[in-house]
Amino acid sequence: MNTLKLDIKQNIAFVTLHRPESLNAFNYDMLEELSNTVDLLKSSSEAKVVIFRGEGEKAFSVGADLKERKTLTEQEVRRNLRKIGEVFLAIENLPQPTIAAINGYAFGGGLELALACDFRFASSRAMLGLTETSLAIIPGAGGTQRLPRIVGMTRALELILTAKRLTALEAEAYGLVLKTILHNKLMEEVLAFANRILENGPVAVQQAKYAIKLGMNTDLLSGLEIERQAYEKTIPTEDRMEALRAFSEKRKPIFKGK
Repeated sequence: MNTLKLDIKQNIAFVTLHRPESLNAFNYDMLEELSNTVDLLKSSSEAKVVIFRGEGEKAFSVGADLKERKTLTEQEVRRNLRKIGEVFLAIENLPQPTIAAINGYAFGGGLELALACDFRFASSRAMLGLTETSLAIIPGAGGTQRLPRIVGMTRALELILTAKRLTALEAEAYGLVLKTILHNKLMEEVLAFANRILENGPVAVQQAKYAIKLGMNTDLLSGLEIERQAYEKTIPTEDRMEALRAFSEKRKPIFKGK
């Protein structure tokens, strides 16, 4: 199949959507490969940050493969919809911090993949949009739920109901992406950001992500209890004691994720 590439280097996993001839559109094979890759990463001790990106210079992903979609029965369309929703939920639930490096077009399911990530950085050449209503459908891989949680309900309604396409700078102004970066500097800056995360205790990073994301979907008192339980997980770690030693010895700590 080879619709996806996975490389893990220096504790960073690079997941590259690899169908450049189709602007990295999702067909069923890619969804299957992405599902298997996410399952592998979920239990990986080597991958401490995950970066999603698109192959080539033009696109992150333009969403569903419409050429494939034309050949599918209604039952197969439902199968694809169920699969893409499951895969993106699994990406959202990865314990590692996740980053979408949006190097070009991110439309429909392509943007929905980015919305399932913790952070989104966009190339200055990028264009983004949930354009499904222009095809007489709606976002079906989490877009109607994740977008308003990120940019607010009114902006989400605007973007989805008008099928509006945003430039990278517009997406940044909407709060949809964290930062717009010159195209030839995109991966350099994304890697610098990933490495700033890697400087910190891996268990603490994962527990902080867990507490924030789970707590955001509950009331404050429940969220505070989630935070307390997450903090408890960091107390018996070797990394916590190493941080205290490093502080007293005025040196950088060497964390092992234990």
